Amino acid sequence: MKKYIIAALIAVASFMSASAQKFALVDLDYILRNVPAYEMANEQLNQLSLRWQKEVENVAKEAETMFKNYQTEMVFLTDDQKKKKEEEIVAKEKEAATLRQKYFGPEGELYKKRQSLMKPIQDDVYNAIKKLSEERGYQCIFDRASSSDIIFASPRIDVSNEVLEKLGYSK
Repeated sequence: MKKYIIAALIAVASFMSASAQKFALVDLDYILRNVPAYEMANEQLNQLSLRWQKEVENVAKEAETMFKNYQTEMVFLTDDQKKKKEEEIVAKEKEAATLRQKYFGPEGELYKKRQSLMKPIQDDVYNAIKKLSEERGYQCIFDRASSSDIIFASPRIDVSNEVLEKLGYSK
């Protein structure tokens, strides 16, 4: 009997402490879509990406064209000429791979540009969420957009529009 009473007291105590906590949700995708600077930065990144991709593709096409020409001329070339052409083709392929790595690699130009353009915007959003959390007494604010674990949440606890207001954008 004592065990049941203790278990019941623990359950009531945990329920009371859980109900005292305040939670909220934000939709970061929604917030970022409504921040004009984010959209402009995204467009700028897309333009850069397309330009760099075209540059890499052009160098790769040059290497491919060199290889096709080599195959058609191979029967007329001496061994030294073949070796020289093969080295030129390999060098062009390496150039394409180096460019690809330079622009799109893990520490490439696109990554650095994305960091320089997006980080200030993300910091502003984070600070607005933090300020709202402190003002309203939320212990935790979840991102609805990135959490696949949230099956349903009441729209009343979504504070995305309030975050936009803190950033200076009204919805």
